[in-house]
Amino acid sequence: MSMPHDPHSPLSASHAGQPEADLPEGADNAKPSDMGEPADVNEELAGLYAEIEQLKSNAQQLQALQSKNAELSDQYLRAKADADNARRRAEDDVAKARKFGIESFAQDLLAVADSLDAALAIEAASAEQLLEGTRATQQQLLSVFERHKLSPIAPELGSKFDPNLHQAISAVPAEQDSGAIVSVLQKGYAIGERILRPALVTVAA
Repeated sequence: MSMPHDPHSPLSASHAGQPEADLPEGADNAKPSDMGEPADVNEELAGLYAEIEQLKSNAQQLQALQSKNAELSDQYLRAKADADNARRRAEDDVAKARKFGIESFAQDLLAVADSLDAALAIEAASAEQLLEGTRATQQQLLSVFERHKLSPIAPELGSKFDPNLHQAISAVPAEQDSGAIVSVLQKGYAIGERILRPALVTVAA
């Protein structure tokens, strides 16, 4: 049971003489939201952690790309070196083949030269012997040409003029059709499919 408050009691008098406790300025008007917002802080921390994780992921991807780039660069350099080596080997092979071809052709021609020297060494020979020796030497030379894929271009009279194989020196009146070969002044020669020189001809006007 509470006692009635007596303003004249000694207890009341003792309290009356004490000052009231000091409170912070604005404490009376403080609201719960002014004391801090834990939810907002947690959201900011979560966002920072997410950014950190994204940066880590980006760094890993960058490292992987750099490693792949280094690997591709090494592969490119190796492939380039292999290509350069292959090109040099091919050039060497072509040079050797060309040199060997010239040497082989020259060696075969030496036999023809020997035959000519032997013919000239004969002091007394009949016209028939000279003709026979010349034909034999010519056949020997044609055999050398054949071994080295060197073929003559000797068009038949009356055949059609071919600018890829023939060179017309002049056009003359003739009974043949216009453009037909009338005479062959000089044989042409081809090595394989390459024309060394065309045959010199005259054609019908």
